[in-house]
Amino acid sequence: MPRIAGKDIPGEKKVTYALTYIYGIGLSRAEKIIQQTKINPDKRARDLDGQEINQLQKLLEKYPVEGDLRRRVNDNINRLKRIKSYRGLRHIAGLPTRGQRTRVNARTRKGKRKTVGAITKELSNKAQSTTEDKKEK
Repeated sequence: MPRIAGKDIPGEKKVTYALTYIYGIGLSRAEKIIQQTKINPDKRARDLDGQEINQLQKLLEKYPVEGDLRRRVNDNINRLKRIKSYRGLRHIAGLPTRGQRTRVNARTRKGKRKTVGAITKELSNKAQSTTEDKKEK
């Protein structure tokens, strides 16, 4: 299991697909990197030697990956929140930020359903008994 850009990549996968386990590296970028380093794309990640790993590491320094990219994305979101832009307010409220409908969907952002307006039998009985007590007095 070679370690590239501070992340262990799976050794049993081909190098192109193993690189996609690094945050910020998709399939197209992984293919470009493999072409630039002239590594055989059919080679497994566990079969990479030290020189090839160093080549990959050097080439990956050009791109924002892993911690740097995560920090950059978080900073952008925090900036939107700080300036109170529409997207920032949507992030604060935990709602979709790209114009999706929220009336019936958006469960991923909104979380588990919360029933509004309906009360349980226990609460309704309690409320009913308190109103009856007030009427008797």
